[in-house]
Amino acid sequence: MSCSTLIIQGNSVLPRNPNPKSKNLIHSNRRRREVISVLQKCKHINQLRSLHAKILRNAQEQDPFIVFELLRLCSKNNFIDYAYNIFRTVRTPNVYLYTALIDGFVFNGLYFDGFRLYCLMVDDSIVPDNYAVTSVLKACGFQLGLKQGREIHGQVIKLGLSSNRSVKMKLIEVYGKCGEFVDARQVFDEMPEQDLVASTILMSSCSQLGALELGRWVHSYMEKYKIKLNHIVGGALINMYSRCGDIDKAQKVFDDMKERDVSTYNSIITGLGMHGKSIEAIEMFRVMIKRGFKPNSITFVGVLNACSHRGLVDLGFEIFHSMVKDYEIEPQMEHYGCIVDLLGRVGRLEEAHSFIQRMKTGPDHIMLGALLSACKTHGNLELGEQVAKTLLDCGKADSGTYVLLSNVYASSGRWSEAAKVRAEMKEGGIQKEPGCSLIEVNNEIHEFLLGDIRHPQKEEIYNKLEEIENKLRSSEGYLPSTEMALQDIEDWQKERALAIHSERLAICYGLISTEPNTTLRIVKNLRVCNDCHSMIKLITKICKRKIVVRDRNRFHHFENGVCTCGDYW
Repeated sequence: MSCSTLIIQGNSVLPRNPNPKSKNLIHSNRRRREVISVLQKCKHINQLRSLHAKILRNAQEQDPFIVFELLRLCSKNNFIDYAYNIFRTVRTPNVYLYTALIDGFVFNGLYFDGFRLYCLMVDDSIVPDNYAVTSVLKACGFQLGLKQGREIHGQVIKLGLSSNRSVKMKLIEVYGKCGEFVDARQVFDEMPEQDLVASTILMSSCSQLGALELGRWVHSYMEKYKIKLNHIVGGALINMYSRCGDIDKAQKVFDDMKERDVSTYNSIITGLGMHGKSIEAIEMFRVMIKRGFKPNSITFVGVLNACSHRGLVDLGFEIFHSMVKDYEIEPQMEHYGCIVDLLGRVGRLEEAHSFIQRMKTGPDHIMLGALLSACKTHGNLELGEQVAKTLLDCGKADSGTYVLLSNVYASSGRWSEAAKVRAEMKEGGIQKEPGCSLIEVNNEIHEFLLGDIRHPQKEEIYNKLEEIENKLRSSEGYLPSTEMALQDIEDWQKERALAIHSERLAICYGLISTEPNTTLRIVKNLRVCNDCHSMIKLITKICKRKIVVRDRNRFHHFENGVCTCGDYW
């Protein structure tokens, strides 16, 4: 089966040569165009159902052009169940219709369903083309499905699609997101033209996983082949170095750029803020305006976050109000969230709650979650319960909501209520997001979970952990902050629970696997706890190492017993 060329009609990609068997079902090209034109204007499920009924009455439900548009429209407007029901009525779906529904599943976050439909297509002896392959690779990338990605890669080779640029781009993205940088680089090296876009995709993958060494290699590759450091490349490099923990290198890239735009300034402002360089980020914001660049919505998210990380409430509000007053930018959920986070961090919880109630639009779960976290930090049980109830009542609660509420109770010694919340999680099948830390050693990403024993060097890692703990207790007087282990258990059990946190295991692996004086860079998916934060400061003191940790909130640069966050995160 050969893949026919595609044409663009409206906003759709349609097969130029539909299945000949369906031609007797098409009244005319003009009639088809009219139907598709009306379809593209549908914005509500009721409108769509009404028009679908007319399509059925006119016996056009097997027309691949019209079905394609129906699937695309349903997927785009989150009517994916309706799209699937339409697809099931097609007697002989072709590769384009399968691809449209796979795209729909991916667009709606149903990555496994997208992969499963691709497998069904192959089982039905329909040969995938490059569009189908790139669609299913999107699913693999979002789901971090390395095994599935390798399966698709094998099919790509068999189908003769290895030279297709779009397919290679997606393969690089899948391998990069899964931390398989050797494979990602091999695909990259096989490309006949390793251009800016391919380099940027590889760089984006480095950023997500904190793979600084591979990011440096990409940068050196670009320098070797004299890829111009324009605002696109520069912005990508700044993002990569910032997210991989090397803000000084990100600053150098910015300083070396001859061509800058708003997005370039956004990248450096966001990076400086993430690394606790709030004053520098705010100054960069002022320089940007002074040089005639008009800030956009993203700029204000970056600079407001910088204010939040330093507790600069008055300046934060001043900048927030200037959005509308000076630049006619209507605040979005992200900007409101920055203000709530800012107020919550400094303990002005009632003011944050009042601010939410005055908003023009209802808060999202991220904003309420930030306030709930602040309630836990500052011990405001009453407001914490109220915020959690709001999240539960409006159906916005996730695993983090339950965990935070349980921790709020536990912090106040109300163990029975904490246990009740966790029991509700278990009954509802809600899984707590496990703590996970990554460290890059010799161009390889190593992952650690709480109490992880999967690593082949686990004995050495735990021996190092015990050695460090003994040194800290004897020379630095370290005692675990057992109040951080929010469970109704004995103190010795709490100490053990803290000792095996994922970032400690990653650090110990780094200590036994790298040369002395090497900086260790850790990426953690959750907020670093107070006890780990205290312990890491002491580790840098006794081991004479610099340790950079990127947690959910920001970067922490530990060196000689202190952290750049000033113990404020």
